[in-house]
Amino acid sequence: MDPWIWAILLLALGAALAVLEVFFPSAGILGFLAAVSTLAAIGMGFWQSPTVGVLILLGALVGLPAAVVWGFQYWPKTAMGRRVLLEAPQSEEVLPDDSSRRQLQDLVGRTGRAKTKMLLSGVVVIDGRSIDAVSESRPIEEGQPIRVLQVRGHGLVVRPIDEEPPPADPLQQTFDDPFDAPPA
Repeated sequence: MDPWIWAILLLALGAALAVLEVFFPSAGILGFLAAVSTLAAIGMGFWQSPTVGVLILLGALVGLPAAVVWGFQYWPKTAMGRRVLLEAPQSEEVLPDDSSRRQLQDLVGRTGRAKTKMLLSGVVVIDGRSIDAVSESRPIEEGQPIRVLQVRGHGLVVRPIDEEPPPADPLQQTFDDPFDAPPA
């Protein structure tokens, strides 16, 4: 066989090994074999003639990336690709959307009272219903009014209503000058 035929076969082998390296963990062995095969193809092409060598080199520069891109597009459509690659789950499969969660979502913004002392978690009563809850910031005493902030899992995140407002912007606050003592 002519060296240019061997060069084309080695180039095709290198492209196939490069595609396989992307999809099968081989610790770089397939990538190394793809590089050796491609370099051998280029060497055989230049051994035949400089023109064949340049053509094989251009084929490698264009063909290898094209083969990898083609592999990414075609592989998931094959029977083996469907077995190896996982499909992205649909939102219905991931997000819980049962009636109890929807009922909890309706409580966001509503007020109620702590049924138990909440040392970060406990039970609150909203409209006569006892619901598991978690305090957002600090312990909440039994009977203290609360506001529902959000739903987390199958419980509520609450905050005490009588919580002090956040401190004002320190840049807007004014203080008395401790060194400005009134004259004695």
